[in-house]
Amino acid sequence: MILSALIYALLGSSFLGNGFAGALEDAKHVSNQEVLGSGIDGERYKTACPDYKHYSVVPHRPLSKGPLALPYQRPSPHCRTFSSPLVEEIIEEMSARMEDKDLARIFENAFPNTLDTTVRWHVDSTEKHKHYRDGSWEGAQSFIVTGDINAEWLRDSTNQLAQYQALAKKDKKLETLILGAINTQAEYIIESPYCNAFQPPPPSGEPAVNNGQDDTVHPAYEPSRVFECKYELDSLAHFLALGNHFYNSTGLNAFLNSRWYIALDTILEVLTEQAKPTFNSATGQFEKNEYLFRRMTNRGTETLSLSGIGNPLGAGTGLIRSAFRPSDDATILGFFIPANAMIAVQLKRTAELLKSVGKDALAGKLREQGESIEKGVWEHGVVTSKTYGEVFAFEVDGYGSSILMDDANLPSLLALPLLGFVNVDNDVYKNTRKMILDRAGNPYCLVGKAFSGVGGPHVGLQHAWPMSRLVQAMTSNDDDEIKQVLNNVRDTSKLGLIHESVNVGRAADYTRSWFAWANSVFAQTILDLAARKPHLIFGVGSKPFVIA
Repeated sequence: MILSALIYALLGSSFLGNGFAGALEDAKHVSNQEVLGSGIDGERYKTACPDYKHYSVVPHRPLSKGPLALPYQRPSPHCRTFSSPLVEEIIEEMSARMEDKDLARIFENAFPNTLDTTVRWHVDSTEKHKHYRDGSWEGAQSFIVTGDINAEWLRDSTNQLAQYQALAKKDKKLETLILGAINTQAEYIIESPYCNAFQPPPPSGEPAVNNGQDDTVHPAYEPSRVFECKYELDSLAHFLALGNHFYNSTGLNAFLNSRWYIALDTILEVLTEQAKPTFNSATGQFEKNEYLFRRMTNRGTETLSLSGIGNPLGAGTGLIRSAFRPSDDATILGFFIPANAMIAVQLKRTAELLKSVGKDALAGKLREQGESIEKGVWEHGVVTSKTYGEVFAFEVDGYGSSILMDDANLPSLLALPLLGFVNVDNDVYKNTRKMILDRAGNPYCLVGKAFSGVGGPHVGLQHAWPMSRLVQAMTSNDDDEIKQVLNNVRDTSKLGLIHESVNVGRAADYTRSWFAWANSVFAQTILDLAARKPHLIFGVGSKPFVIA
Protein backbone atom coordinates (compact mmCIF):
# COMPACT_ATOMS: atom_id res chain seq x y z
CA MET A 1 0.00 0.00 0.00
CA ILE A 2 2.81 2.40 0.86
CA LEU A 3 4.56 1.59 -2.41
CA SER A 4 1.37 2.24 -4.41
CA ALA A 5 0.85 5.57 -2.70
CA LEU A 6 4.42 6.67 -3.28
CA ILE A 7 4.18 5.71 -6.95
CA TYR A 8 0.98 7.71 -7.22
CA ALA A 9 2.53 10.72 -5.49
CA LEU A 10 5.45 10.62 -7.88
CA LEU A 11 3.51 10.07 -11.08
CA GLY A 12 0.32 11.97 -10.25
CA SER A 13 -2.23 11.81 -13.02
CA SER A 14 -0.10 10.02 -15.58
CA PHE A 15 -2.32 7.03 -14.66
CA LEU A 16 -5.58 8.90 -15.20
CA GLY A 17 -6.09 7.35 -18.59
CA ASN A 18 -6.89 3.97 -17.04
CA GLY A 19 -9.50 2.83 -14.59
CA PHE A 20 -7.08 1.90 -11.80
CA ALA A 21 -5.83 5.45 -11.42
CA GLY A 22 -9.30 6.88 -11.61
CA ALA A 23 -10.51 4.54 -8.90
CA LEU A 24 -7.47 5.26 -6.76
CA GLU A 25 -7.91 9.00 -7.12
CA ASP A 26 -11.63 8.86 -6.32
CA ALA A 27 -11.01 6.76 -3.26
CA LYS A 28 -8.23 9.11 -2.26
CA HIS A 29 -10.57 12.12 -2.31
CA VAL A 30 -13.45 10.38 -0.55
CA SER A 31 -11.17 9.51 2.36
CA ASN A 32 -9.74 13.04 2.49
CA GLN A 33 -6.90 11.98 0.20
CA GLU A 34 -5.62 9.50 2.80
CA VAL A 35 -4.28 6.66 0.66
CA LEU A 36 -1.87 5.48 3.33
CA GLY A 37 -2.76 3.76 6.54
CA SER A 38 -2.46 5.40 9.93
CA GLY A 39 0.94 5.88 11.47
CA ILE A 40 2.86 6.58 8.26
CA ASP A 41 6.12 8.47 8.27
CA GLY A 42 5.04 11.87 6.97
CA GLU A 43 8.57 13.15 6.39
CA ARG A 44 9.49 10.05 4.42
CA TYR A 45 6.32 10.37 2.38
CA LYS A 46 7.18 13.97 1.48
CA THR A 47 10.29 12.81 -0.36
CA ALA A 48 7.95 11.20 -2.88
CA CYS A 49 5.73 14.26 -3.35
CA PRO A 50 5.67 15.61 -6.92
CA ASP A 51 6.80 19.13 -7.72
CA TYR A 52 3.58 21.13 -7.75
CA LYS A 53 4.84 23.06 -10.76
CA HIS A 54 4.39 19.84 -12.74
CA TYR A 55 1.45 18.51 -10.73
CA SER A 56 -0.62 21.65 -11.43
CA VAL A 57 -0.49 21.32 -15.22
CA VAL A 58 -2.18 17.90 -15.21
CA PRO A 59 -5.87 17.46 -14.31
CA HIS A 60 -6.58 15.20 -11.34
CA ARG A 61 -9.71 13.34 -10.28
CA PRO A 62 -12.34 13.46 -8.96
CA LEU A 63 -13.89 15.96 -11.32
CA SER A 64 -16.43 18.56 -10.27
CA LYS A 65 -20.15 17.85 -10.72
CA GLY A 66 -20.60 20.93 -12.92
CA PRO A 67 -20.73 20.92 -16.74
CA LEU A 68 -17.02 21.81 -17.00
CA ALA A 69 -15.97 18.80 -14.90
CA LEU A 70 -13.04 20.69 -13.37
CA PRO A 71 -10.22 18.75 -11.73
CA TYR A 72 -9.26 18.50 -8.07
CA GLN A 73 -5.79 20.06 -7.88
CA ARG A 74 -4.91 19.96 -4.20
CA PRO A 75 -1.86 17.90 -3.30
CA SER A 76 -2.11 14.97 -0.92
CA PRO A 77 -2.39 16.10 2.73
CA HIS A 78 1.08 14.66 3.29
CA CYS A 79 2.45 16.87 0.52
CA ARG A 80 0.88 20.13 1.69
CA THR A 81 3.22 22.74 3.13
CA PHE A 82 0.82 23.95 5.84
CA SER A 83 -2.60 22.95 7.13
CA SER A 84 -5.47 24.56 9.01
CA PRO A 85 -8.60 22.67 10.17
CA LEU A 86 -10.49 25.97 10.08
CA VAL A 87 -9.64 26.47 6.42
CA GLU A 88 -10.88 22.95 5.70
CA GLU A 89 -14.17 23.72 7.50
CA ILE A 90 -14.71 26.81 5.36
CA ILE A 91 -13.96 24.88 2.17
CA GLU A 92 -16.49 22.23 3.15
CA GLU A 93 -19.24 24.71 3.98
CA MET A 94 -18.67 26.95 0.97
CA SER A 95 -18.44 24.02 -1.46
CA ALA A 96 -21.69 22.58 -0.12
CA ARG A 97 -23.55 25.89 -0.37
CA MET A 98 -22.30 27.16 -3.75
CA GLU A 99 -24.78 26.47 -6.56
CA ASP A 100 -22.21 26.47 -9.35
CA LYS A 101 -20.18 23.35 -8.66
CA ASP A 102 -17.46 24.38 -11.09
CA LEU A 103 -16.93 27.66 -9.25
CA ALA A 104 -17.03 25.66 -6.03
CA ARG A 105 -14.26 23.41 -7.31
CA ILE A 106 -12.06 26.39 -8.20
CA PHE A 107 -12.66 27.80 -4.71
CA GLU A 108 -11.80 24.42 -3.19
CA ASN A 109 -8.49 24.45 -5.07
CA ALA A 110 -7.71 28.16 -4.83
CA PHE A 111 -8.62 29.13 -1.25
CA PRO A 112 -6.01 26.86 0.38
CA ASN A 113 -3.45 27.05 -2.45
CA THR A 114 -1.03 29.29 -0.56
CA LEU A 115 -1.10 26.98 2.46
CA ASP A 116 -1.00 23.82 0.37
CA THR A 117 1.93 24.76 -1.82
CA THR A 118 3.90 27.91 -0.94
CA VAL A 119 4.90 27.84 2.75
CA ARG A 120 8.46 26.73 2.09
CA TRP A 121 9.76 27.43 5.60
CA HIS A 122 7.99 28.28 8.82
CA VAL A 123 9.07 28.24 12.46
CA ASP A 124 7.16 29.47 15.47
CA SER A 125 8.74 31.28 18.38
CA THR A 126 9.28 28.04 20.31
CA GLU A 127 11.45 26.33 17.70
CA LYS A 128 15.19 26.50 17.77
CA HIS A 129 16.93 27.96 14.75
CA LYS A 130 20.11 29.84 14.10
CA HIS A 131 20.29 33.19 15.87
CA TYR A 132 22.30 36.25 14.92
CA ARG A 133 24.06 38.75 17.15
CA ASP A 134 22.11 41.67 15.72
CA GLY A 135 18.82 40.11 16.79
CA SER A 136 17.71 39.26 13.26
CA TRP A 137 15.52 36.27 12.45
CA GLU A 138 14.19 35.98 16.01
CA GLY A 139 10.74 34.61 16.77
CA ALA A 140 8.24 33.21 14.30
CA GLN A 141 9.33 33.30 10.65
CA SER A 142 7.51 32.36 7.42
CA PHE A 143 8.94 32.14 3.91
CA ILE A 144 6.05 32.30 1.41
CA VAL A 145 7.00 31.74 -2.23
CA THR A 146 5.02 33.10 -5.14
CA GLY A 147 4.36 29.68 -6.63
CA ASP A 148 6.41 28.37 -9.51
CA ILE A 149 9.38 30.59 -8.59
CA ASN A 150 11.20 29.70 -5.37
CA ALA A 151 11.40 33.28 -4.10
CA GLU A 152 9.23 35.59 -2.01
CA TRP A 153 7.81 38.81 -3.39
CA LEU A 154 6.72 41.20 -0.63
CA ARG A 155 3.62 42.15 -2.60
CA ASP A 156 2.63 38.62 -3.59
CA SER A 157 3.06 37.09 -0.16
CA THR A 158 0.97 39.81 1.51
CA ASN A 159 -1.86 39.22 -0.95
CA GLN A 160 -1.48 35.43 -0.80
CA LEU A 161 -2.16 35.50 2.95
CA ALA A 162 -4.97 38.08 2.90
CA GLN A 163 -7.88 35.61 2.90
CA TYR A 164 -6.56 33.95 6.06
CA GLN A 165 -6.24 37.14 8.10
CA ALA A 166 -9.83 37.01 9.38
CA LEU A 167 -9.25 33.42 10.53
CA ALA A 168 -6.11 34.16 12.51
CA LYS A 169 -7.97 35.15 15.67
CA LYS A 170 -9.55 31.67 15.77
CA ASP A 171 -6.62 29.60 14.56
CA LYS A 172 -3.34 29.87 16.47
CA LYS A 173 -1.40 28.20 13.66
CA LEU A 174 -2.57 30.78 11.14
CA GLU A 175 -1.87 33.55 13.63
CA THR A 176 1.72 32.36 14.00
CA LEU A 177 2.11 31.86 10.24
CA ILE A 178 1.09 35.45 9.49
CA LEU A 179 3.11 36.81 12.41
CA GLY A 180 6.09 34.95 10.98
CA ALA A 181 5.44 36.46 7.55
CA ILE A 182 5.53 39.96 9.05
CA ASN A 183 8.80 39.20 10.85
CA THR A 184 10.38 37.74 7.72
CA GLN A 185 9.35 40.71 5.56
CA ALA A 186 10.82 43.04 8.19
CA GLU A 187 14.18 41.29 7.86
CA TYR A 188 14.04 41.56 4.08
CA ILE A 189 13.34 45.30 4.21
CA ILE A 190 16.13 45.92 6.70
CA GLU A 191 18.49 43.95 4.46
CA SER A 192 17.57 45.53 1.09
CA PRO A 193 14.69 48.03 1.16
CA TYR A 194 14.92 48.75 -2.57
CA CYS A 195 14.38 45.11 -3.55
CA ASN A 196 11.14 43.37 -4.44
CA ALA A 197 11.87 39.63 -4.27
CA PHE A 198 13.97 37.62 -1.87
CA GLN A 199 15.82 34.35 -1.44
CA PRO A 200 15.06 31.84 1.35
CA PRO A 201 15.98 33.20 4.80
CA PRO A 202 19.52 32.21 5.88
CA PRO A 203 18.34 30.17 8.90
CA SER A 204 16.04 28.10 6.68
CA GLY A 205 18.92 26.20 5.12
CA GLU A 206 17.11 26.39 1.77
CA PRO A 207 19.40 27.04 -1.21
CA ALA A 208 19.32 30.37 -3.05
CA VAL A 209 18.39 30.42 -6.74
CA ASN A 210 19.74 32.49 -9.61
CA ASN A 211 17.27 34.65 -11.54
CA GLY A 212 19.44 34.41 -14.66
CA GLN A 213 19.69 38.17 -15.16
CA ASP A 214 22.64 40.52 -15.53
CA ASP A 215 21.75 43.54 -13.40
CA THR A 216 23.66 46.59 -12.22
CA VAL A 217 21.91 48.02 -9.18
CA HIS A 218 22.60 50.72 -6.63
CA PRO A 219 22.42 50.31 -3.68
CA ALA A 220 24.25 47.01 -4.10
CA TYR A 221 22.68 43.87 -2.66
CA GLU A 222 23.78 40.38 -1.70
CA PRO A 223 22.53 37.85 -4.34
CA SER A 224 22.35 35.05 -1.77
CA ARG A 225 19.73 37.13 0.07
CA VAL A 226 17.95 38.88 -2.83
CA PHE A 227 16.33 37.24 -5.86
CA GLU A 228 15.59 40.49 -7.72
CA CYS A 229 16.08 44.14 -6.83
CA LYS A 230 13.48 46.20 -8.64
CA TYR A 231 12.41 49.14 -6.50
CA GLU A 232 8.62 49.10 -6.34
CA LEU A 233 6.96 51.50 -3.93
CA ASP A 234 4.04 49.14 -3.46
CA SER A 235 6.36 46.48 -1.98
CA LEU A 236 6.95 48.75 1.01
CA ALA A 237 3.25 49.55 1.21
CA HIS A 238 2.45 45.85 1.23
CA PHE A 239 4.71 45.26 4.22
CA LEU A 240 2.75 47.87 6.16
CA ALA A 241 -0.52 46.42 4.88
CA LEU A 242 0.38 42.94 6.13
CA GLY A 243 0.84 44.21 9.68
CA ASN A 244 -2.15 46.54 9.59
CA HIS A 245 -4.44 43.80 8.32
CA PHE A 246 -3.17 41.41 11.01
CA TYR A 247 -3.76 43.98 13.75
CA ASN A 248 -7.23 44.89 12.51
CA SER A 249 -8.21 41.22 12.23
CA THR A 250 -6.80 39.94 15.51
CA GLY A 251 -6.22 42.98 17.72
CA LEU A 252 -2.67 41.68 18.24
CA ASN A 253 0.42 43.86 17.94
CA ALA A 254 3.08 41.27 18.81
CA PHE A 255 4.95 42.12 15.61
CA LEU A 256 5.80 45.59 16.97
CA ASN A 257 9.27 44.49 18.02
CA SER A 258 12.65 46.17 17.61
CA ARG A 259 13.18 44.69 14.13
CA TRP A 260 9.80 45.95 12.90
CA TYR A 261 10.64 49.48 14.06
CA ILE A 262 13.98 49.30 12.26
CA ALA A 263 12.15 48.20 9.11
CA LEU A 264 9.72 51.12 9.49
CA ASP A 265 12.59 53.58 9.89
CA THR A 266 14.19 52.08 6.78
CA ILE A 267 10.99 52.58 4.80
CA LEU A 268 10.77 56.21 5.89
CA GLU A 269 14.34 56.75 4.72
CA VAL A 270 13.46 55.34 1.31
CA LEU A 271 10.39 57.56 1.06
CA THR A 272 12.53 60.61 1.83
CA GLU A 273 15.09 59.64 -0.79
CA GLN A 274 12.48 58.88 -3.44
CA ALA A 275 10.51 62.09 -2.89
CA LYS A 276 13.42 64.10 -4.31
CA PRO A 277 13.10 65.59 -7.80
CA THR A 278 15.58 64.91 -10.58
CA PHE A 279 16.80 68.50 -10.57
CA ASN A 280 17.39 70.62 -7.49
CA SER A 281 14.42 72.98 -7.21
CA ALA A 282 16.65 75.89 -6.10
CA THR A 283 19.71 75.52 -8.35
CA GLY A 284 18.40 73.44 -11.25
CA GLN A 285 21.36 71.10 -10.88
CA PHE A 286 20.94 67.39 -11.60
CA GLU A 287 20.80 65.29 -8.45
CA LYS A 288 21.60 61.63 -8.82
CA ASN A 289 18.94 59.36 -7.39
CA GLU A 290 19.87 56.91 -4.65
CA TYR A 291 18.45 54.05 -6.75
CA LEU A 292 19.77 52.97 -10.15
CA PHE A 293 18.81 49.86 -12.10
CA ARG A 294 20.28 48.70 -15.39
CA ARG A 295 19.66 45.26 -16.90
CA MET A 296 21.18 43.69 -19.98
CA THR A 297 17.99 42.96 -21.92
CA ASN A 298 16.21 43.44 -25.24
CA ARG A 299 12.92 44.29 -23.47
CA GLY A 300 12.45 47.96 -22.69
CA THR A 301 10.09 47.23 -19.81
CA GLU A 302 12.82 45.31 -17.95
CA THR A 303 15.19 48.21 -17.33
CA LEU A 304 15.17 51.92 -16.58
CA SER A 305 15.79 54.53 -19.26
CA LEU A 306 18.73 56.95 -19.28
CA SER A 307 21.26 54.28 -18.28
CA GLY A 308 19.29 53.12 -15.28
CA ILE A 309 18.22 56.51 -13.91
CA GLY A 310 14.68 56.76 -15.27
CA ASN A 311 12.88 59.74 -16.77
CA PRO A 312 13.04 63.13 -14.96
CA LEU A 313 10.56 63.94 -12.21
CA GLY A 314 9.43 67.37 -11.09
CA ALA A 315 9.63 68.98 -7.67
CA GLY A 316 6.98 69.87 -5.12
CA THR A 317 4.41 67.19 -5.87
CA GLY A 318 4.38 65.40 -2.52
CA LEU A 319 4.51 62.13 -4.46
CA ILE A 320 7.00 59.27 -4.11
CA ARG A 321 8.89 57.79 -7.03
CA SER A 322 8.50 54.12 -7.97
CA ALA A 323 11.04 52.78 -10.45
CA PHE A 324 8.93 49.74 -11.28
CA ARG A 325 5.26 48.81 -11.35
CA PRO A 326 3.72 45.85 -9.44
CA SER A 327 3.95 43.91 -12.70
CA ASP A 328 7.76 44.25 -12.34
CA ASP A 329 7.76 46.41 -15.49
CA ALA A 330 9.59 49.72 -15.43
CA THR A 331 7.55 52.86 -14.93
CA ILE A 332 7.65 55.39 -17.76
CA LEU A 333 6.76 58.35 -15.56
CA GLY A 334 8.04 57.56 -12.09
CA PHE A 335 5.18 58.89 -9.97
CA PHE A 336 3.08 55.72 -10.13
CA ILE A 337 -0.32 56.75 -8.80
CA PRO A 338 -1.76 53.41 -7.52
CA ALA A 339 1.31 52.79 -5.33
CA ASN A 340 1.22 56.36 -4.01
CA ALA A 341 -2.46 55.91 -3.13
CA MET A 342 -1.67 52.65 -1.36
CA ILE A 343 1.29 53.93 0.65
CA ALA A 344 -0.76 56.98 1.71
CA VAL A 345 -3.50 54.73 3.10
CA GLN A 346 -1.07 52.36 4.80
CA LEU A 347 0.94 55.14 6.43
CA LYS A 348 -2.22 56.56 7.96
CA ARG A 349 -3.36 53.13 9.12
CA THR A 350 0.05 52.45 10.63
CA ALA A 351 -0.20 55.79 12.40
CA GLU A 352 -3.42 54.65 14.07
CA LEU A 353 -1.75 51.41 15.14
CA LEU A 354 1.21 53.28 16.62
CA LYS A 355 -1.07 55.71 18.40
CA SER A 356 -2.80 52.77 20.09
CA VAL A 357 0.53 51.74 21.68
CA GLY A 358 1.48 55.24 22.80
CA LYS A 359 3.87 56.12 19.96
CA ASP A 360 2.19 59.48 19.40
CA ALA A 361 5.16 61.33 17.90
CA LEU A 362 5.96 58.61 15.38
CA ALA A 363 2.26 58.21 14.62
CA GLY A 364 2.01 61.93 13.90
CA LYS A 365 4.97 61.75 11.52
CA LEU A 366 3.42 58.89 9.56
CA ARG A 367 0.00 60.51 9.44
CA GLU A 368 1.50 63.74 8.13
CA GLN A 369 3.43 61.96 5.40
CA GLY A 370 0.40 59.89 4.43
CA GLU A 371 -1.74 63.00 4.14
CA SER A 372 0.96 64.75 2.09
CA ILE A 373 1.11 61.88 -0.41
CA GLU A 374 -2.69 61.69 -0.53
CA LYS A 375 -2.81 65.40 -1.32
CA GLY A 376 -0.23 64.86 -4.05
CA VAL A 377 -2.36 62.17 -5.66
CA TRP A 378 -5.39 64.44 -5.79
CA GLU A 379 -3.45 67.49 -6.99
CA HIS A 380 -1.15 65.83 -9.55
CA GLY A 381 -2.66 62.41 -10.19
CA VAL A 382 -6.09 63.58 -11.32
CA VAL A 383 -6.25 64.80 -14.92
CA THR A 384 -9.04 65.71 -17.33
CA SER A 385 -9.92 63.39 -20.20
CA LYS A 386 -11.94 64.80 -23.09
CA THR A 387 -14.00 61.61 -23.12
CA TYR A 388 -14.35 60.58 -19.48
CA GLY A 389 -13.91 63.82 -17.51
CA GLU A 390 -11.73 63.89 -14.41
CA VAL A 391 -9.85 60.61 -14.01
CA PHE A 392 -6.89 59.22 -12.10
CA ALA A 393 -3.77 58.98 -14.23
CA PHE A 394 -1.70 55.80 -14.08
CA GLU A 395 1.60 57.67 -13.93
CA VAL A 396 2.64 61.33 -13.86
CA ASP A 397 5.98 63.13 -13.82
CA GLY A 398 5.31 66.39 -11.98
CA TYR A 399 5.85 68.39 -15.17
CA GLY A 400 2.31 67.99 -16.49
CA SER A 401 2.76 64.77 -18.44
CA SER A 402 0.57 61.77 -17.64
CA ILE A 403 -0.17 58.26 -18.85
CA LEU A 404 -3.78 57.11 -19.07
CA MET A 405 -4.07 53.33 -18.79
CA ASP A 406 -4.28 50.60 -16.18
CA ASP A 407 -2.46 47.34 -15.56
CA ALA A 408 -3.92 44.16 -14.11
CA ASN A 409 -1.48 43.89 -11.22
CA LEU A 410 -2.30 45.22 -7.77
CA PRO A 411 -2.25 47.98 -6.77
CA SER A 412 -4.07 49.29 -9.81
CA LEU A 413 -6.41 52.18 -10.53
CA LEU A 414 -9.30 49.72 -10.77
CA ALA A 415 -8.50 48.52 -7.24
CA LEU A 416 -8.42 51.96 -5.58
CA PRO A 417 -11.55 51.23 -3.48
CA LEU A 418 -10.06 47.91 -2.34
CA LEU A 419 -6.95 49.81 -1.25
CA GLY A 420 -9.13 52.08 0.88
CA PHE A 421 -8.22 55.23 -1.05
CA VAL A 422 -11.69 56.06 -2.43
CA ASN A 423 -15.23 54.76 -2.29
CA VAL A 424 -16.68 53.03 -5.36
CA ASP A 425 -19.17 55.90 -5.63
CA ASN A 426 -16.48 58.57 -5.91
CA ASP A 427 -17.04 60.47 -9.17
CA VAL A 428 -13.37 60.53 -10.21
CA TYR A 429 -13.12 56.80 -9.57
CA LYS A 430 -16.32 56.06 -11.51
CA ASN A 431 -14.96 58.02 -14.48
CA THR A 432 -11.63 56.19 -14.18
CA ARG A 433 -13.31 52.79 -13.96
CA LYS A 434 -15.32 53.52 -17.07
CA MET A 435 -12.13 54.50 -18.89
CA ILE A 436 -10.18 51.45 -17.71
CA LEU A 437 -12.86 48.99 -18.84
CA ASP A 438 -13.26 50.62 -22.25
CA ARG A 439 -11.06 49.54 -25.16
CA ALA A 440 -11.08 53.13 -26.39
CA GLY A 441 -9.84 54.41 -23.04
CA ASN A 442 -7.31 51.83 -21.88
CA PRO A 443 -4.80 50.40 -24.37
CA TYR A 444 -4.49 47.29 -22.21
CA CYS A 445 -8.22 46.56 -22.03
CA LEU A 446 -8.29 43.42 -24.16
CA VAL A 447 -11.33 41.73 -25.64
CA GLY A 448 -11.49 38.42 -27.48
CA LYS A 449 -13.77 35.48 -28.22
CA ALA A 450 -12.34 33.44 -25.32
CA PHE A 451 -11.64 36.00 -22.62
CA SER A 452 -11.70 39.70 -21.80
CA GLY A 453 -9.97 41.81 -19.19
CA VAL A 454 -7.12 44.15 -18.41
CA GLY A 455 -3.63 42.99 -19.31
CA GLY A 456 -0.37 44.88 -19.37
CA PRO A 457 3.01 45.04 -21.08
CA HIS A 458 4.41 42.24 -18.88
CA VAL A 459 2.82 39.49 -21.00
CA GLY A 460 2.13 41.30 -24.26
CA LEU A 461 -0.88 42.51 -26.18
CA GLN A 462 -3.00 39.36 -26.36
CA HIS A 463 -3.11 38.16 -22.76
CA ALA A 464 -5.49 39.57 -20.13
CA TRP A 465 -5.21 38.73 -16.43
CA PRO A 466 -8.08 36.98 -14.62
CA MET A 467 -6.99 38.99 -11.58
CA SER A 468 -8.26 42.15 -13.27
CA ARG A 469 -11.67 40.59 -13.81
CA LEU A 470 -11.85 39.55 -10.16
CA VAL A 471 -11.03 43.09 -9.05
CA GLN A 472 -13.76 44.25 -11.41
CA ALA A 473 -16.23 42.00 -9.57
CA MET A 474 -15.14 43.20 -6.12
CA THR A 475 -15.58 46.84 -7.15
CA SER A 476 -19.01 46.36 -8.73
CA ASN A 477 -22.54 46.42 -7.36
CA ASP A 478 -24.06 45.30 -10.65
CA ASP A 479 -25.24 41.69 -10.42
CA ASP A 480 -25.13 41.11 -14.17
CA GLU A 481 -21.60 42.47 -14.44
CA ILE A 482 -20.42 40.29 -11.55
CA LYS A 483 -22.03 37.14 -12.99
CA GLN A 484 -20.44 37.80 -16.37
CA VAL A 485 -17.04 38.21 -14.73
CA LEU A 486 -17.36 35.00 -12.72
CA ASN A 487 -18.46 33.02 -15.76
CA ASN A 488 -15.61 34.41 -17.83
CA VAL A 489 -12.99 33.50 -15.24
CA ARG A 490 -14.56 30.08 -14.58
CA ASP A 491 -14.70 29.14 -18.26
CA THR A 492 -10.99 29.88 -18.77
CA SER A 493 -9.81 27.99 -15.66
CA LYS A 494 -9.98 24.47 -17.08
CA LEU A 495 -7.27 23.23 -14.72
CA GLY A 496 -9.30 24.31 -11.71
CA LEU A 497 -6.76 27.04 -10.84
CA ILE A 498 -6.45 30.71 -11.76
CA HIS A 499 -3.79 31.53 -14.32
CA GLU A 500 -1.59 34.60 -14.41
CA SER A 501 -2.91 35.54 -17.85
CA VAL A 502 -5.05 34.07 -20.63
CA ASN A 503 -4.94 34.69 -24.38
CA VAL A 504 -8.19 36.52 -25.12
CA GLY A 505 -8.52 34.66 -28.40
CA ARG A 506 -7.60 31.16 -27.22
CA ALA A 507 -8.06 30.11 -23.61
CA ALA A 508 -5.69 27.15 -23.94
CA ASP A 509 -2.85 29.66 -24.29
CA TYR A 510 -2.11 30.87 -20.77
CA THR A 511 0.82 31.78 -18.55
CA ARG A 512 1.57 30.10 -15.21
CA SER A 513 -0.61 27.22 -14.08
CA TRP A 514 0.61 27.76 -10.51
CA PHE A 515 0.32 31.38 -9.45
CA ALA A 516 -0.74 31.53 -5.81
CA TRP A 517 -1.48 35.26 -5.77
CA ALA A 518 -4.17 34.88 -8.45
CA ASN A 519 -5.70 31.93 -6.60
CA SER A 520 -5.89 34.04 -3.46
CA VAL A 521 -7.62 36.90 -5.30
CA PHE A 522 -10.20 34.42 -6.59
CA ALA A 523 -10.83 33.15 -3.06
CA GLN A 524 -11.10 36.73 -1.77
CA THR A 525 -13.64 37.50 -4.51
CA ILE A 526 -15.84 34.53 -3.65
CA LEU A 527 -15.71 35.34 0.07
CA ASP A 528 -16.52 38.98 -0.69
CA LEU A 529 -19.59 37.96 -2.69
CA ALA A 530 -20.60 35.38 -0.07
CA ALA A 531 -20.87 38.22 2.43
CA ARG A 532 -22.01 41.05 0.14
CA LYS A 533 -24.14 39.34 -2.52
CA PRO A 534 -24.82 35.79 -1.34
CA HIS A 535 -27.65 35.25 -3.83
CA LEU A 536 -25.14 35.31 -6.68
CA ILE A 537 -23.26 32.25 -5.48
CA PHE A 538 -25.60 30.48 -3.02
CA GLY A 539 -28.95 31.13 -4.70
CA VAL A 540 -31.90 33.47 -4.20
CA GLY A 541 -32.82 34.07 -0.58
CA SER A 542 -29.56 32.69 0.79
CA LYS A 543 -28.03 34.01 3.97
CA PRO A 544 -24.62 35.72 3.82
CA PHE A 545 -21.50 33.81 4.74
CA VAL A 546 -19.30 36.05 6.84
CA ILE A 547 -16.03 35.12 8.53
CA ALA A 548 -16.34 36.85 11.89
